[in-house]
Amino acid sequence: MAVDLRLNAAIATSKALTRAIRRVGRGGGTAFPGLIATRIDPGILGKLSARLPQGVTIVAGTNGKTTTSRMLAGVLRESGLQVVHNRSGSNLVRGISGALAAEASLGRGRSAEIGVIESDENALPDVIRQTSPHCLLLLNLFRDQLDRYGELETIARHWAPAVAELDSDATLVVNADDPNLAALAENTRARVVTFGLETEGHGLPELPHAADSAVCRRCGSRFEYDAIYVSHLGAYRCPNCAYRRPELDIAAREISFQGMERLSMTVRRDGWEDDLRLDVALPGLYNAYNALAVVATASVLGVDAGTIATSLRSFEAAFGRLEKIEYEGLHLTLALSKNPVGFNEVLRMLTVEPVTGPVIIGINDLDADGRDVSWLWDVDFETLAENAHTGTVFAAGIRGDDLAVRMKYAGLPADRLDLGLLGLSFSEVLDTLPKSVAKGEHVFVLLTYTAMLQLRRALAGRGAAPQFWRQ
Repeated sequence: MAVDLRLNAAIATSKALTRAIRRVGRGGGTAFPGLIATRIDPGILGKLSARLPQGVTIVAGTNGKTTTSRMLAGVLRESGLQVVHNRSGSNLVRGISGALAAEASLGRGRSAEIGVIESDENALPDVIRQTSPHCLLLLNLFRDQLDRYGELETIARHWAPAVAELDSDATLVVNADDPNLAALAENTRARVVTFGLETEGHGLPELPHAADSAVCRRCGSRFEYDAIYVSHLGAYRCPNCAYRRPELDIAAREISFQGMERLSMTVRRDGWEDDLRLDVALPGLYNAYNALAVVATASVLGVDAGTIATSLRSFEAAFGRLEKIEYEGLHLTLALSKNPVGFNEVLRMLTVEPVTGPVIIGINDLDADGRDVSWLWDVDFETLAENAHTGTVFAAGIRGDDLAVRMKYAGLPADRLDLGLLGLSFSEVLDTLPKSVAKGEHVFVLLTYTAMLQLRRALAGRGAAPQFWRQ
């Protein structure tokens, strides 16, 4: 078989550009090298995917993609597989292509056995088309960046043709607690594996203000819920046409939390002789969903239960996803909070425990965040205002003023709102913080996407954290 010169040129160029960008300190080279590589060979993503003996598994959804794909990649490595993964979170075609090129060998050789790909919502149909995945994991669909993605129904319609045309030997692993995803799974050639929660004590009393997708896709009636877990995710049923959440192939039960450190749960899977007890090094109900998704997908890929449990027990958070960093005597916990549901779940975690210490909230409105910040009014900041344990709230970021107004309307007392970080860059925030917060304090930092990148870059520049692409 002839050597593919165009592919080799694309791989070599991508590798060289990545090294050069990192050498001169201009970032991690997580997108631009892949962009140039796809210009040299538009088929690079498909060609490199086809080299992988166990194919590609794609992880998609609004929230949890980075954490879940990292957990899954870790489980597969624990099982002895060589894994290629876009671990930096660069999840458009260019970022994925660059990640695969970075691990690829020139010529027809291979350096990995399986790929784990985190995909952007808009890019998903194209990624599916180019990679022909052996497995597709769908986590959730929430409202996010309306000026970029549109409403949930828009995303679902965008995904539907690609999901329907999955290969018949592929597997679709789907969160059946999400009505939109369950509806997509009804029209596919792929084998379908469903997962969801069957737990008590962690439900919401009613649909939260920010909830979407609570309407039956068959008749348009409003769902009734036997349990509501996160936003519109739960055990739903239609009182008009009797449509309900599909039977779960894999379910999580007996979920418990160890503060802001860990969670544990029991997982039931059809075909397993015994339930699996998991101890996961992440807190929060939304991470129970992420961990359950990993169990479902890894078991589909043939990983045994013991290996899954061992890997999840020692998992370390991805950058900005409840990542813990020590800085100038302060204990920082960084939490990406980029849409109403994600924000509400972080606030739920902080206030239910409850957690003590100040909170920094940084809101940016750059392209990668979404220019429209009206979503702040769908975040339940009232729960933060009513919880005195969290102490002072610092407003920061490009749209920190908007946040301060929202906090006022949420009822946050004036003596708990600190405006001293307004107008500062995140490097300046780090200069100011040790003067504003007592040494030894636990500080919870809730940030939109570009705000998180800016703060992490500043922390890395001071030696307090590794560059995100090195983790």
